[in-house]
Amino acid sequence: MEYVILNTGAKMPLEGFGAMMFDPNEAGKAEEVVYTAIKTGYRLIDTAASYMNEDAVGRAIKRAIDEGIVKREELFVVSKLWVQDMTSKEAAAKAIQTSLDNLGLDYIDLYLEHQAMGDYFAAWRAMEDAYKAGKLKAIGVANFFPNILCNFCEHVEVIPAVNQVELHPFFVQADALANMKNYGVQPMAWSPLAEGKHGIFTDPEMTEIGKKYGKTAAQVALRWNTQRGVVIIPKSSNPDRMAQNLDIWDFTMTDEEMEKISAKDLGHSEIINHFDPEVVKMILGMKIHQ
Repeated sequence: MEYVILNTGAKMPLEGFGAMMFDPNEAGKAEEVVYTAIKTGYRLIDTAASYMNEDAVGRAIKRAIDEGIVKREELFVVSKLWVQDMTSKEAAAKAIQTSLDNLGLDYIDLYLEHQAMGDYFAAWRAMEDAYKAGKLKAIGVANFFPNILCNFCEHVEVIPAVNQVELHPFFVQADALANMKNYGVQPMAWSPLAEGKHGIFTDPEMTEIGKKYGKTAAQVALRWNTQRGVVIIPKSSNPDRMAQNLDIWDFTMTDEEMEKISAKDLGHSEIINHFDPEVVKMILGMKIHQ
């Protein structure tokens, strides 16, 4: 495993496990899968209030700690503040405590604003307070496009440690990465395998590159992002695939191979269009509590 150092000084694994996929009605499954991920060797666990499984993730973490598989300080736990609670500083502060309670933790290693919607400046002030109080060891954002991140960084006291955005070979976002680097913000990729779209698992060029290193096309796609310095959080409930996704640290691609993969860029997302007003309304309308 390789690591990055955040602008807070915290050490963050370059690869973690994403818990988004799990049905909130199957909390037991989410708990078991996250527990298996920790046993497999994942030390970064990414969840969110809107995934409705923070409590299941918390149980998995407690179980792993109680069984001596891992120590709390060896884990890097990430969660996110949902838009519904980004209406005021007070609402955000309450939501932060709810996340802590759901996870059963004294602190969260990284807490993100999930979308650049609602009153994200007021919510950030609550996150800054929680950061200064030690409840959140690092704070960041997600889905902040370059223009939004620029404006945000120019007006907040604590610069975001991370910006979690869609990043994979078909949505490279080179300009966004350059903007993040300018502000010292660490890029983190959601959906690093493009949700399986574009034939990523059987892509001819990535398959060919993989043969050289004894890796699959998926492993090549994941390693491509980490070689760019991007933190990744692949998701899988299959133990074998979990292990395979983690087995990417024993090879390094050439500049030519990296460029060949980057050339697949479509220049836009085909997963979600944050610029569509109907999508924005849908996100704003999503309620995770009464």
